[in-house]
Amino acid sequence: MRSTTTAVLERKAKVRESFTTEPYELPWASEARFFVHALDLEPGTRLEFTTQISADGLHWCDLDGVAHPVVAAGVTSWLATGFGQWLRLSCRVVGQEPSATVRIYLVGKS
Repeated sequence: MRSTTTAVLERKAKVRESFTTEPYELPWASEARFFVHALDLEPGTRLEFTTQISADGLHWCDLDGVAHPVVAAGVTSWLATGFGQWLRLSCRVVGQEPSATVRIYLVGKS
């Protein structure tokens, strides 16, 4: 039987500058999926999410260097595999007066 878990990394977070989510440990998972739900984005705001991995939860590198853009309200999702132990997201916020409200979920599956 496969195992799954869902973690809420951000809940209605107001975003105005670049940030990283809290790290989440999933050593048992063979794959993970991030869901970013943009509830509100001010015009001209662009969010660029990059998946980051770590062996110890302290030192980080990008998983694959792919930025997942969010430029409108709605849900965006992507798969992460081959990550080892720890995961988090790095978000680059772009715009003259950027502002967004987001929810971020991480789903792990064995």
